[in-house]
Amino acid sequence: MDEVMTAADASSRYRSATSPPASLPSNIPLLSAFLAFSLAQFLKLFTTWFKEKRWDARRMLGSGGMPSSHSATVTALATAIGLQEGTGAPAFAVALVLACVVMYDATGVRLHAGRQAELLNQIVCELPPEHPVSNVRPLRDSLGHTPLQVVAGAVLGCIIAFLMRSSS
Repeated sequence: MDEVMTAADASSRYRSATSPPASLPSNIPLLSAFLAFSLAQFLKLFTTWFKEKRWDARRMLGSGGMPSSHSATVTALATAIGLQEGTGAPAFAVALVLACVVMYDATGVRLHAGRQAELLNQIVCELPPEHPVSNVRPLRDSLGHTPLQVVAGAVLGCIIAFLMRSSS
């Protein structure tokens, strides 16, 4: 006897055959990345105080500084994916390449752009007041990171990913 399958039957079979969608609270790589970013930005308050003996809440929103929040974010993401899916997974390869590009960029292009901005700001300050660019707002010079800041961010990211993995 031939059975007729209704759309509701097909839909329920399809839903039971596929895995449920991953929800945000159970996405350990994403949570690790967000936590690593947030913690790195928060730690900049203390590293700024230690270095400059002043509290600067703006450091929590800005780029540059110790530790690198960009490095912490991408390293936590790559590490958490590697721990969850294995280092042979395509998602780990993508996350690892992304992490390498971000960290290279932080110590290369962005660091040197920040140093150039610093030099340009000094030049503009020395211009006579009647010069057309003497009243230009200073350029942001804390764009990039030193290699030590990038390594500190990467270590922080790995620690966060391992702690998130062990707590789940």
